[in-house]
Amino acid sequence: MTIKATLFSFVNRWECDENDHLNVQFYFSRFEEADRQFRLMSGLGETLVGARRVRHVRYHKELRTGDLITVHSSVAFDGPHMLTVVHEMRDGTTGTLAATALDGYEPSPNSAKPLRQRFKEFQTPMISEAAPRGIQSGPAGLRTSLSGLLSQGAEICYRGTVLPRDIGPDGRADDQYALSCCTDGVPHVWQRTPMDHAYLTENGFGRVAAEMKLTWATPLKSGDAVVVATGFTSVGPSTFTMRHHLFESRTSRLAATLDVVALTMNLSTRKAVRLPEDAHAGISKMLID
Repeated sequence: MTIKATLFSFVNRWECDENDHLNVQFYFSRFEEADRQFRLMSGLGETLVGARRVRHVRYHKELRTGDLITVHSSVAFDGPHMLTVVHEMRDGTTGTLAATALDGYEPSPNSAKPLRQRFKEFQTPMISEAAPRGIQSGPAGLRTSLSGLLSQGAEICYRGTVLPRDIGPDGRADDQYALSCCTDGVPHVWQRTPMDHAYLTENGFGRVAAEMKLTWATPLKSGDAVVVATGFTSVGPSTFTMRHHLFESRTSRLAATLDVVALTMNLSTRKAVRLPEDAHAGISKMLID
């Protein structure tokens, strides 16, 4: 049993956002490539384990311009899914854990023993840092409609089109595309709260995600127009959660959901700060089911 090196990469300046660290869409793009390499090494595929149900990412350390990136991947049968693939992203210079991704599959229960044998060479225990913390492990938000969300108080924060550059090797829009739609739209979500652009600028704060879970419902192809509707789902002393819903615009078909644990970071100390009381109260009034 051994963990496999699946990616060697580097943080480019153009991949960093207004907080001067690697934008979350590029964490997902690195995990996507690591997963392609792991599938090649291990022989893991949809014919054996079905389609991936979720990709659950936790962010542990900022990666900034010039940092080296490595990803190591393995199968964990002690994870939150019947079969869990774990990707560990580390700073390639220091070895510090930067992010983790859990890919969740639910193959037939009768296949558990054969799968353990088949992937024996690629199994390792799941590290505790990768365990879901602020978001439940299973798929969520798939039984919803655009009109229903808007009636509950969710609002549209993004519109766009799937372009050929957004398509992966399987002919479908990839994880990075879904993330880019949500990250381009999310400043408009924050603008609905007291922690708007003026507040963040005045205090030297930034918008940060601590944890994310991407669930694909149906595929998107080149030329599809899309819309993102987002609502708040919970709020705590220092964090709040939201769910982005990515729809194909012509038919209002749900394509994906992205659950996010968000927080405010002091850009000087690079530490999280508590939510102001009016933000906590304001978000509490806007929660969707």
